[in-house]
Amino acid sequence: MFQKVILADDLVSINLGMLTVLDTLGIGQVDSVPYCDDAFLRITRAFQDQEPYDLLITDLSFKKDHRDQNYPSGEALIEGLRAEHPNMPIIVYSIEDRIQRVRKLLTQNGVNAYVCKGRRGLVELKEAVQVVYGQETYVSPQVAAALSKKTDLEIDDFDILVLKHLSMGLMQDQISQQLKDDMVYPNSLSTIEKRLNKLRIQFKANNAIHLVAIVKDLGLI
Repeated sequence: MFQKVILADDLVSINLGMLTVLDTLGIGQVDSVPYCDDAFLRITRAFQDQEPYDLLITDLSFKKDHRDQNYPSGEALIEGLRAEHPNMPIIVYSIEDRIQRVRKLLTQNGVNAYVCKGRRGLVELKEAVQVVYGQETYVSPQVAAALSKKTDLEIDDFDILVLKHLSMGLMQDQISQQLKDDMVYPNSLSTIEKRLNKLRIQFKANNAIHLVAIVKDLGLI
């Protein structure tokens, strides 16, 4: 079993529950921090000291306060760690249950488990720790669809890129020009118009603003 674990969560009550679960698993050292920056620094220092952490368990949402953060969210922390320590086991423990966001964390960010906070959250977290220790992936049942290769959303990376530019306030002709400047193909105005029309129909959006709001809620951008 893991013997050195770090928790990143800014809610004391949640930390106490996780500490209890990890204690029942016989984990020797568990450190808890309320900021993602603290987690990143401790993990980095532990690697430098050749006493690395075996596992990170992190929330996604952290409340902002007076302290400036390089890693303001669990997602930012995960991305930072994956760049520096790509093989470190990571479990996400969050109330977030949007399938697309969970899928991104699993497939793009390489998290090893995704556990939803809730009535069975701590039970599932215990299962997740055991599964990840066995070098397998764990996902809470309510978001298990995130592991499916099939999706009802016919949307690709180009669509995501166009939507990101749209969310930044760019008009269709401006998006086309930006893609040309970035040497992204296709980039014609007619292509942008067709893609956005397709997406508006697919997501049943009334207009561009409504479309951006929908895809943000889905965690696509």
